[in-house]
Amino acid sequence: MRRGTGSAMLLCVALLAGCATSKHPAPVEDRVVGGRSTLATPPAPGSVPAQPAADAAKPLPGAENAGKPGYYTVKPGDTMIRVGLESGQNWKDLVKWNNLDNANVIEVGQVLRVVPPGNDAGVSTRPVTAARAETRPLDAKPAPVAASGTAPVAPAVPTNVSTAAAPQRDGDDDVNWMWPASGPVNNVFEEGKSKGMGIAGKLGDPVLAAADGRVVYAGSGLRGYGNLVILKHNATYLTAYAHNQTLLVKEDQAVKRGQKIAEMGNTDSDRVLLHFEIRKQGKPVDPAKLLPPR
Repeated sequence: MRRGTGSAMLLCVALLAGCATSKHPAPVEDRVVGGRSTLATPPAPGSVPAQPAADAAKPLPGAENAGKPGYYTVKPGDTMIRVGLESGQNWKDLVKWNNLDNANVIEVGQVLRVVPPGNDAGVSTRPVTAARAETRPLDAKPAPVAASGTAPVAPAVPTNVSTAAAPQRDGDDDVNWMWPASGPVNNVFEEGKSKGMGIAGKLGDPVLAAADGRVVYAGSGLRGYGNLVILKHNATYLTAYAHNQTLLVKEDQAVKRGQKIAEMGNTDSDRVLLHFEIRKQGKPVDPAKLLPPR
């Protein structure tokens, strides 16, 4: 046997013996993630270890109330103004009831309270009825006082606008409705398709409050509605007046039936018209069934 060959054989035997008797194998960690066992090796020296995945996604605010009466689940494209319109509430009240720090930040899937705290069991309680009242132009002179001490009522109303009271029907809740504009109807309410009616007119035509109420929104923050006014009439009814050229009222302002609240326009619309909605507890209803006959 050659000397070189013998040395090589001895070296191989030594290496094999060392591998067979090693007591320090490479470490392997068995982790359980989500009930499933996985194998993980330690990071290489100098590398940043990967962060462990969360066991469960953090629940969205109010998720425990999803599907309950008096609560609303936020959908894509929603804003607090739209949630208020869909639920029949003042959006500012919704901000307070839900303790929101920023009304501009809501998440899809978040569940919001849309009834006053403590009223969960009374979602369908009887609404507060708005008082009936007539109005006069701000520059009208006081009517002369008769001998009996009472002043004759002679309210001035815009030309061609019907103010006749609608006949009493179940569900009207004694609201004294009137037409918000004098033009012809060119779009009618259709369940599931159109949420209101379109009333034609000219740029600048008066838009009138359809009943006594309070302004809960006046602005252009609701996509598809342009310059919009929303009035809350009682605990049940809201009305919406869209596509206006000019808004003449501010939020929280009380308005009277027949008061001019805007001027007709075509903001967010391809033509001049008033898009008018009546909502009962947030659900659109056919205005033609509540407005008086012309």
